[in-house]
Amino acid sequence: MSTLAIDTQRNELSPVDAHRFCVAPMMDWTDRHDRRFLRELSQNALLYTEMVTSAALEYGDRRNLLAHSPEEYPVALQLGGSDPKQLQLAAKLGEDAGFCEINLNVGCPSERVQSGSFGACLMAEPELVAQCIDAMRQCVDVPVTVKCRIGIDDQDSEAALQNFVGVVADAGCELFVVHARKAILSGLSPKQNREIPPLDYDRVYRLKKSFDRLTIIINGGITDLSTAIEQLNHVDGVMLGREAYQNPFILAQVDELFFDANPNTLTRSQALINYLPYVEQQLAMGTPLQHITRHLLGLFKGVYGGKAFRRHLSQNAYKPTSGVDVLQQAMDIVAKHEQNKEIEDLGINELC
Repeated sequence: MSTLAIDTQRNELSPVDAHRFCVAPMMDWTDRHDRRFLRELSQNALLYTEMVTSAALEYGDRRNLLAHSPEEYPVALQLGGSDPKQLQLAAKLGEDAGFCEINLNVGCPSERVQSGSFGACLMAEPELVAQCIDAMRQCVDVPVTVKCRIGIDDQDSEAALQNFVGVVADAGCELFVVHARKAILSGLSPKQNREIPPLDYDRVYRLKKSFDRLTIIINGGITDLSTAIEQLNHVDGVMLGREAYQNPFILAQVDELFFDANPNTLTRSQALINYLPYVEQQLAMGTPLQHITRHLLGLFKGVYGGKAFRRHLSQNAYKPTSGVDVLQQAMDIVAKHEQNKEIEDLGINELC
Protein backbone atom coordinates (compact mmCIF):
# COMPACT_ATOMS: atom_id res chain seq x y z
CA MET A 1 0.00 0.00 0.00
CA SER A 2 1.29 3.41 -0.89
CA THR A 3 2.38 6.10 1.48
CA LEU A 4 2.15 9.77 0.58
CA ALA A 5 5.22 9.39 -1.58
CA ILE A 6 5.28 6.42 -3.89
CA ASP A 7 8.06 5.43 -6.26
CA THR A 8 6.36 4.30 -9.44
CA GLN A 9 6.70 4.71 -13.16
CA ARG A 10 4.53 7.43 -14.65
CA ASN A 11 2.13 6.67 -17.44
CA GLU A 12 4.26 7.26 -20.54
CA LEU A 13 1.42 7.59 -23.06
CA SER A 14 0.72 11.05 -24.47
CA PRO A 15 -2.28 12.83 -22.89
CA VAL A 16 -4.46 12.03 -25.89
CA ASP A 17 -3.47 8.36 -26.01
CA ALA A 18 -3.75 7.93 -22.25
CA HIS A 19 -7.33 9.19 -22.32
CA ARG A 20 -8.61 7.13 -25.23
CA PHE A 21 -10.50 5.06 -22.67
CA CYS A 22 -11.13 6.13 -19.06
CA VAL A 23 -13.20 4.87 -16.16
CA ALA A 24 -15.10 7.68 -14.48
CA PRO A 25 -14.64 8.81 -10.90
CA MET A 26 -17.70 7.54 -9.01
CA MET A 27 -18.42 8.26 -5.36
CA ASP A 28 -18.57 5.14 -3.17
CA TRP A 29 -17.65 2.99 -6.17
CA THR A 30 -14.19 3.63 -7.62
CA ASP A 31 -12.24 3.18 -4.41
CA ARG A 32 -8.82 1.55 -4.27
CA HIS A 33 -10.21 -1.99 -4.07
CA ASP A 34 -12.30 -1.48 -7.19
CA ARG A 35 -9.47 0.16 -9.12
CA ARG A 36 -7.10 -2.63 -8.18
CA PHE A 37 -9.54 -5.19 -9.59
CA LEU A 38 -10.20 -3.23 -12.78
CA ARG A 39 -6.48 -3.23 -13.41
CA GLU A 40 -6.62 -7.01 -13.68
CA LEU A 41 -8.85 -6.51 -16.73
CA SER A 42 -7.12 -3.62 -18.51
CA GLN A 43 -3.52 -2.46 -18.24
CA ASN A 44 -4.06 0.81 -20.10
CA ALA A 45 -7.48 2.23 -19.22
CA LEU A 46 -7.02 5.43 -17.23
CA LEU A 47 -8.67 5.06 -13.83
CA TYR A 48 -9.89 7.87 -11.59
CA THR A 49 -10.30 8.00 -7.84
CA GLU A 50 -13.52 8.93 -6.14
CA MET A 51 -13.72 12.67 -5.62
CA VAL A 52 -11.63 13.76 -2.64
CA THR A 53 -12.29 17.25 -1.30
CA SER A 54 -9.42 19.65 -0.84
CA ALA A 55 -10.69 20.42 2.68
CA ALA A 56 -10.50 16.74 3.63
CA LEU A 57 -6.89 16.60 2.45
CA GLU A 58 -5.97 19.73 4.40
CA TYR A 59 -7.66 18.76 7.65
CA GLY A 60 -8.35 15.04 7.46
CA ASP A 61 -6.49 11.74 7.22
CA ARG A 62 -4.68 12.46 3.98
CA ARG A 63 -2.68 9.24 4.15
CA ASN A 64 -5.86 7.17 4.07
CA LEU A 65 -7.59 9.42 1.53
CA LEU A 66 -4.69 9.08 -0.91
CA ALA A 67 -3.94 5.41 -0.26
CA HIS A 68 -3.58 3.23 -3.33
CA SER A 69 -1.32 0.53 -4.69
CA PRO A 70 1.28 0.93 -7.47
CA GLU A 71 -0.53 -1.77 -9.44
CA GLU A 72 -3.39 0.65 -10.09
CA TYR A 73 -1.36 2.84 -12.44
CA PRO A 74 -2.19 4.80 -14.51
CA VAL A 75 -4.56 6.43 -12.03
CA ALA A 76 -5.67 10.06 -11.66
CA LEU A 77 -6.83 11.90 -8.55
CA GLN A 78 -10.10 13.81 -8.72
CA LEU A 79 -10.41 16.78 -6.38
CA GLY A 80 -13.43 18.76 -5.25
CA GLY A 81 -13.07 22.32 -4.02
CA SER A 82 -13.14 25.99 -4.92
CA ASP A 83 -10.42 27.54 -2.77
CA PRO A 84 -7.34 28.04 -4.99
CA LYS A 85 -4.84 27.84 -2.12
CA GLN A 86 -6.47 24.76 -0.63
CA LEU A 87 -6.60 23.08 -4.03
CA GLN A 88 -2.96 23.96 -4.56
CA LEU A 89 -2.02 22.03 -1.42
CA ALA A 90 -4.27 19.12 -2.40
CA ALA A 91 -2.81 18.95 -5.90
CA LYS A 92 0.73 18.88 -4.53
CA LEU A 93 -0.18 16.11 -2.11
CA GLY A 94 -1.71 14.17 -4.99
CA GLU A 95 1.36 14.53 -7.16
CA ASP A 96 3.63 13.53 -4.29
CA ALA A 97 1.45 10.45 -3.73
CA GLY A 98 2.15 9.40 -7.32
CA PHE A 99 -1.07 10.19 -9.19
CA CYS A 100 -0.48 10.86 -12.89
CA GLU A 101 -3.10 13.60 -13.20
CA ILE A 102 -5.09 15.99 -11.02
CA ASN A 103 -8.70 16.46 -12.11
CA LEU A 104 -11.02 19.15 -10.77
CA ASN A 105 -14.68 18.18 -10.36
CA VAL A 106 -16.92 20.78 -11.98
CA GLY A 107 -19.74 18.38 -12.72
CA CYS A 108 -21.15 16.79 -9.55
CA PRO A 109 -24.73 18.05 -8.95
CA SER A 110 -25.35 16.82 -5.40
CA GLU A 111 -26.68 19.25 -2.79
CA ARG A 112 -23.85 18.31 -0.44
CA VAL A 113 -21.32 19.40 -3.04
CA GLN A 114 -23.23 22.59 -3.82
CA SER A 115 -23.25 23.55 -0.14
CA GLY A 116 -19.47 23.49 -0.29
CA SER A 117 -19.50 25.74 -3.36
CA PHE A 118 -17.92 23.25 -5.70
CA GLY A 119 -18.93 20.66 -8.26
CA ALA A 120 -21.32 21.57 -11.08
CA CYS A 121 -22.28 24.93 -9.56
CA LEU A 122 -18.77 26.13 -10.44
CA MET A 123 -19.75 26.17 -14.12
CA ALA A 124 -21.41 29.49 -13.28
CA GLU A 125 -18.02 30.84 -12.17
CA PRO A 126 -15.49 30.17 -14.94
CA GLU A 127 -13.11 32.84 -13.65
CA LEU A 128 -12.93 31.12 -10.23
CA VAL A 129 -12.32 27.75 -11.89
CA ALA A 130 -9.56 29.37 -13.93
CA GLN A 131 -7.95 30.69 -10.73
CA CYS A 132 -8.10 27.20 -9.21
CA ILE A 133 -6.53 25.62 -12.29
CA ASP A 134 -3.78 28.25 -12.38
CA ALA A 135 -2.99 27.75 -8.69
CA MET A 136 -2.72 23.97 -9.06
CA ARG A 137 -0.62 24.16 -12.21
CA GLN A 138 1.87 26.40 -10.44
CA CYS A 139 2.82 23.67 -7.98
CA VAL A 140 2.65 20.40 -9.93
CA ASP A 141 4.20 18.97 -13.08
CA VAL A 142 1.43 16.47 -13.85
CA PRO A 143 -1.54 17.56 -15.99
CA VAL A 144 -4.34 19.47 -14.28
CA THR A 145 -7.68 18.77 -15.97
CA VAL A 146 -11.40 19.50 -15.55
CA LYS A 147 -14.50 17.29 -15.60
CA CYS A 148 -17.65 19.30 -16.28
CA ARG A 149 -21.18 19.19 -17.72
CA ILE A 150 -22.45 20.86 -20.88
CA GLY A 151 -24.32 23.36 -18.71
CA ILE A 152 -26.32 23.91 -15.53
CA ASP A 153 -29.94 24.97 -14.95
CA ASP A 154 -30.77 27.89 -17.26
CA GLN A 155 -27.08 28.51 -18.00
CA ASP A 156 -27.03 25.77 -20.58
CA SER A 157 -26.53 27.59 -23.86
CA GLU A 158 -23.79 26.57 -26.22
CA ALA A 159 -22.27 30.02 -25.83
CA ALA A 160 -22.05 29.55 -22.05
CA LEU A 161 -20.23 26.23 -22.46
CA GLN A 162 -17.84 27.69 -25.01
CA ASN A 163 -17.14 30.65 -22.72
CA PHE A 164 -16.52 28.38 -19.72
CA VAL A 165 -14.05 26.19 -21.61
CA GLY A 166 -12.34 29.19 -23.18
CA VAL A 167 -11.77 30.97 -19.86
CA VAL A 168 -10.50 27.85 -18.11
CA ALA A 169 -8.32 26.87 -21.08
CA ASP A 170 -6.69 30.30 -20.98
CA ALA A 171 -5.56 29.41 -17.43
CA GLY A 172 -3.65 26.44 -18.83
CA CYS A 173 -6.15 23.59 -18.72
CA GLU A 174 -5.61 21.51 -21.86
CA LEU A 175 -7.98 18.62 -21.21
CA PHE A 176 -11.71 18.60 -20.45
CA VAL A 177 -13.85 15.57 -19.67
CA VAL A 178 -17.37 16.60 -20.64
CA HIS A 179 -20.47 14.80 -19.39
CA ALA A 180 -22.87 15.35 -22.29
CA ARG A 181 -25.83 16.28 -20.07
CA LYS A 182 -26.57 19.51 -18.29
CA ALA A 183 -27.00 19.40 -14.52
CA ILE A 184 -30.20 20.56 -12.88
CA LEU A 185 -29.07 21.73 -9.46
CA SER A 186 -32.45 21.99 -7.78
CA GLY A 187 -35.22 19.46 -8.07
CA LEU A 188 -33.23 16.46 -9.29
CA SER A 189 -31.15 14.00 -7.28
CA PRO A 190 -27.64 13.04 -8.44
CA LYS A 191 -29.09 9.77 -9.78
CA GLN A 192 -31.78 11.63 -11.71
CA ASN A 193 -29.13 14.01 -13.06
CA ARG A 194 -27.43 10.99 -14.63
CA GLU A 195 -30.62 9.93 -16.40
CA ILE A 196 -33.23 12.67 -16.91
CA PRO A 197 -31.42 15.58 -18.64
CA PRO A 198 -31.12 14.53 -22.28
CA LEU A 199 -27.76 13.61 -23.76
CA ASP A 200 -26.34 16.02 -26.32
CA TYR A 201 -23.25 14.42 -27.84
CA ASP A 202 -23.35 16.84 -30.78
CA ARG A 203 -22.67 19.76 -28.49
CA VAL A 204 -19.51 18.04 -27.25
CA TYR A 205 -18.48 17.33 -30.86
CA ARG A 206 -18.90 21.01 -31.72
CA LEU A 207 -16.90 21.96 -28.64
CA LYS A 208 -14.02 19.84 -29.96
CA LYS A 209 -14.22 21.55 -33.34
CA SER A 210 -14.16 24.98 -31.69
CA PHE A 211 -11.20 24.07 -29.47
CA ASP A 212 -9.29 21.67 -31.66
CA ARG A 213 -6.07 22.32 -29.71
CA LEU A 214 -7.67 20.94 -26.54
CA THR A 215 -8.11 17.30 -25.60
CA ILE A 216 -11.85 16.62 -25.23
CA ILE A 217 -13.09 13.42 -23.58
CA ILE A 218 -16.78 12.52 -23.79
CA ASN A 219 -18.77 10.97 -20.93
CA GLY A 220 -22.39 10.04 -20.32
CA GLY A 221 -24.74 7.26 -21.36
CA ILE A 222 -22.16 5.06 -23.09
CA THR A 223 -22.82 1.41 -22.32
CA ASP A 224 -20.92 -0.62 -24.93
CA LEU A 225 -17.51 -0.59 -26.58
CA SER A 226 -18.78 -0.27 -30.15
CA THR A 227 -20.44 3.03 -29.22
CA ALA A 228 -17.31 4.07 -27.37
CA ILE A 229 -15.13 3.36 -30.40
CA GLU A 230 -17.45 5.37 -32.64
CA GLN A 231 -17.04 8.38 -30.34
CA LEU A 232 -13.37 8.55 -31.30
CA ASN A 233 -14.43 9.81 -34.72
CA HIS A 234 -15.50 13.04 -33.02
CA VAL A 235 -13.49 13.48 -29.81
CA ASP A 236 -10.15 12.41 -28.36
CA GLY A 237 -11.33 9.87 -25.83
CA VAL A 238 -14.25 8.29 -24.04
CA MET A 239 -15.09 7.80 -20.37
CA LEU A 240 -17.38 5.03 -19.12
CA GLY A 241 -19.04 5.23 -15.73
CA ARG A 242 -21.77 2.94 -14.42
CA GLU A 243 -21.35 0.29 -17.13
CA ALA A 244 -17.67 -0.14 -16.27
CA TYR A 245 -18.62 -0.68 -12.64
CA GLN A 246 -21.73 -2.80 -13.03
CA ASN A 247 -20.27 -4.91 -15.85
CA PRO A 248 -16.50 -4.73 -15.20
CA PHE A 249 -15.53 -7.53 -17.59
CA ILE A 250 -16.25 -5.09 -20.41
CA LEU A 251 -12.74 -3.76 -19.71
CA ALA A 252 -11.16 -7.04 -20.83
CA GLN A 253 -11.41 -5.90 -24.47
CA VAL A 254 -10.30 -2.32 -23.92
CA ASP A 255 -6.55 -2.78 -24.41
CA GLU A 256 -7.07 -4.52 -27.75
CA LEU A 257 -9.72 -2.13 -29.09
CA PHE A 258 -8.35 1.18 -27.82
CA PHE A 259 -4.62 0.66 -27.31
CA ASP A 260 -3.67 -1.80 -30.08
CA ALA A 261 -2.68 -4.53 -27.62
CA ASN A 262 -2.84 -8.24 -28.36
CA PRO A 263 -6.24 -9.91 -27.85
CA ASN A 264 -6.97 -10.65 -24.20
CA THR A 265 -7.66 -14.34 -23.48
CA LEU A 266 -8.39 -13.70 -19.81
CA THR A 267 -11.54 -15.31 -18.42
CA ARG A 268 -13.69 -13.90 -15.66
CA SER A 269 -12.62 -16.65 -13.29
CA GLN A 270 -8.94 -16.16 -14.09
CA ALA A 271 -9.24 -12.42 -13.44
CA LEU A 272 -10.68 -13.19 -10.02
CA ILE A 273 -8.00 -15.80 -9.30
CA ASN A 274 -5.34 -13.22 -10.18
CA TYR A 275 -7.01 -10.80 -7.74
CA LEU A 276 -7.05 -13.21 -4.79
CA PRO A 277 -3.52 -12.41 -3.51
CA TYR A 278 -4.58 -8.77 -3.18
CA VAL A 279 -7.73 -9.84 -1.33
CA GLU A 280 -5.68 -11.99 1.03
CA GLN A 281 -3.30 -9.10 1.67
CA GLN A 282 -6.17 -6.76 2.48
CA LEU A 283 -7.83 -9.28 4.78
CA ALA A 284 -4.55 -9.67 6.66
CA MET A 285 -4.53 -5.89 7.13
CA GLY A 286 -8.01 -5.97 8.65
CA THR A 287 -10.11 -4.93 5.65
CA PRO A 288 -13.59 -6.53 5.86
CA LEU A 289 -14.24 -8.84 2.93
CA GLN A 290 -17.49 -7.11 1.99
CA HIS A 291 -15.59 -3.87 1.34
CA ILE A 292 -13.88 -5.70 -1.50
CA THR A 293 -16.54 -8.07 -2.79
CA ARG A 294 -19.15 -5.36 -3.29
CA HIS A 295 -17.11 -4.32 -6.34
CA LEU A 296 -17.16 -7.84 -7.80
CA LEU A 297 -20.92 -8.44 -7.93
CA GLY A 298 -21.16 -7.62 -11.63
CA LEU A 299 -18.20 -9.73 -12.77
CA PHE A 300 -20.39 -12.55 -14.07
CA LYS A 301 -23.17 -10.31 -15.37
CA GLY A 302 -24.98 -11.98 -18.24
CA VAL A 303 -23.23 -15.29 -17.62
CA TYR A 304 -24.93 -18.53 -16.61
CA GLY A 305 -24.53 -18.72 -12.83
CA GLY A 306 -23.96 -15.00 -12.43
CA LYS A 307 -26.98 -14.48 -10.20
CA ALA A 308 -25.90 -17.36 -7.95
CA PHE A 309 -22.42 -15.79 -7.76
CA ARG A 310 -23.86 -12.46 -6.61
CA ARG A 311 -26.21 -14.13 -4.17
CA HIS A 312 -23.43 -16.15 -2.53
CA LEU A 313 -21.27 -13.07 -2.05
CA SER A 314 -24.18 -11.00 -0.76
CA GLN A 315 -25.19 -13.66 1.75
CA ASN A 316 -21.72 -14.49 3.06
CA ALA A 317 -19.15 -11.73 2.54
CA TYR A 318 -20.54 -9.51 5.31
CA LYS A 319 -19.85 -12.06 8.05
CA PRO A 320 -16.95 -11.06 10.34
CA THR A 321 -15.19 -14.40 9.87
CA SER A 322 -15.52 -14.44 6.08
CA GLY A 323 -12.31 -14.99 4.14
CA VAL A 324 -11.08 -15.63 0.64
CA ASP A 325 -12.81 -19.01 0.71
CA VAL A 326 -16.11 -17.18 0.12
CA LEU A 327 -14.82 -16.02 -3.25
CA GLN A 328 -13.53 -19.48 -4.09
CA GLN A 329 -16.91 -20.96 -3.23
CA ALA A 330 -18.63 -18.38 -5.43
CA MET A 331 -16.40 -19.33 -8.35
CA ASP A 332 -17.16 -23.00 -7.77
CA ILE A 333 -20.88 -22.20 -7.93
CA VAL A 334 -20.43 -20.51 -11.31
CA ALA A 335 -18.36 -23.42 -12.58
CA LYS A 336 -21.07 -25.86 -11.50
CA HIS A 337 -23.77 -23.84 -13.23
CA GLU A 338 -21.69 -23.71 -16.40
CA GLN A 339 -21.18 -27.47 -16.26
CA ASN A 340 -24.91 -28.04 -15.81
CA LYS A 341 -25.58 -25.72 -18.75
CA GLU A 342 -23.21 -27.74 -20.94
CA ILE A 343 -24.99 -30.96 -19.93
CA GLU A 344 -28.37 -29.40 -20.73
CA ASP A 345 -27.13 -28.17 -24.10
CA LEU A 346 -25.70 -31.61 -24.87
CA GLY A 347 -29.04 -33.21 -24.07
CA ILE A 348 -30.87 -30.82 -26.35
CA ASN A 349 -28.44 -31.50 -29.19
CA GLU A 350 -28.86 -35.23 -28.77
CA LEU A 351 -32.66 -34.88 -28.94
CA CYS A 352 -32.26 -32.91 -32.15
